[in-house]
Amino acid sequence: MPQFAVITGASSGIGAEFARQLAARGYDLLLVARRADRMQALADTLPVRCEIFPADLTRREECDRLVQALQDRKVDLFINNAGFGECGAFLQTDLDRELQMMDLNVGAVHILTKKMVEKMEHQGSGALLNVGSSAGLLPAGPWMATYYATKSYVVSLTSGVAAELKAAGSPVYLGCLCPGPVDTEFNAVAHVRFALPGLSARRCVTAALAGIRRRKTIIVPGRGMAAAMALSRLVPRRMLIPIVAHQQRRKLER
Repeated sequence: MPQFAVITGASSGIGAEFARQLAARGYDLLLVARRADRMQALADTLPVRCEIFPADLTRREECDRLVQALQDRKVDLFINNAGFGECGAFLQTDLDRELQMMDLNVGAVHILTKKMVEKMEHQGSGALLNVGSSAGLLPAGPWMATYYATKSYVVSLTSGVAAELKAAGSPVYLGCLCPGPVDTEFNAVAHVRFALPGLSARRCVTAALAGIRRRKTIIVPGRGMAAAMALSRLVPRRMLIPIVAHQQRRKLER
């Protein structure tokens, strides 16, 4: 019987690439996103059983509806990928959009992590990958402050719960993917152009799946970004934040 994976934020970018690579590995799929037409177009190209589940995960009731739909199904892999960013000065960015970002990047990730890990504990196996960001490994991100804060939450939550699972000898794997810039639609949605070269979605997802196989808690794709994140831990906070701020301002200027 084929393994079954659920992917949120599956209509484009990293989520769509997870769908392609998991389909190539023989997984049956449930794709979750707001844009049904985009998901259906993707599903039609995949050589496996592929269902679509249109949902707006910024709404708690939609997260609950997804959990309910999976109640009687064994989920082997859950990719918690839905999220977006926004770039700009904090005093100028739109509050409603920031709150929506927090509902998706934090609220939905928290709900689905909790409910899916509970489910996997009950079924005796499973893997869940939260898609964070290298932003979540840094102390702050001026000119992208809310986004950095949301991704810090994802990294912290994943790391804490993963430690609890390991201490309990749980068969459930929990990890966090923390890529740097990736060439996807993220740029347009966040109203930004990356100041650094982006990794392809294909390379990002390939690294993520390898990290899952190795049961790594924090996965940073790309040797350059992994080295940069390791070095950042050696830089004092008072020096690191201005460096990050400089990179963020370059995005606004491009």
